[in-house]
Amino acid sequence: MRKRRAAFLDRDGTISVERAGWLTRPDQLRLVRGSGAAIKRLNDAGVPVVVITNQSGVARGHLSEARLAEIHAELERRLRRYGAHVDLILYCPHHPTEGRAKYRKKCRCRKPAKGMLERAARDLDLRLDGSVVIGDDVRDLALSEGTGVKPILVRTGKGRAKEAEARAKYGRRLTVVDRMEQGVDAWLGRA
Repeated sequence: MRKRRAAFLDRDGTISVERAGWLTRPDQLRLVRGSGAAIKRLNDAGVPVVVITNQSGVARGHLSEARLAEIHAELERRLRRYGAHVDLILYCPHHPTEGRAKYRKKCRCRKPAKGMLERAARDLDLRLDGSVVIGDDVRDLALSEGTGVKPILVRTGKGRAKEAEARAKYGRRLTVVDRMEQGVDAWLGRA
């Protein structure tokens, strides 16, 4: 079977609304306007959707991995309202210098490292070349470096504040959009 290209999406600020504090309970989750519809477009196009998110709130003691699983279950429930789903959610609970000893370490999974991207490609038999990463921070877009993955910055979340830095770093490779649906449409060739 031929490997498929995929969409790798950041969570906070891209799919869900970025909070001033930590997202620690499922009832705090709010979807960014249009993110459910954008994921549905990817699903309808047969594109695997993978959420890749740093969650150092676990390391810092703001929430447990069990509570994070509840938040991700709520995310999936809310996406189903749009007829959308994600194929895989991967998260990094670590922080290199802060938090509880079990989680305080330099790891290969915390973005901008590519451990989660590589795991998703291996577990779902995906091809990176021709895939896309959509996020609101330069750290998210770093997954595209040396992989053939197309970087798209959304101006939601931190995106507007990070745009100049992202443009300086990625130049013409970068697509910048106001909302995730625009990025999905541009990548799928519908724009």
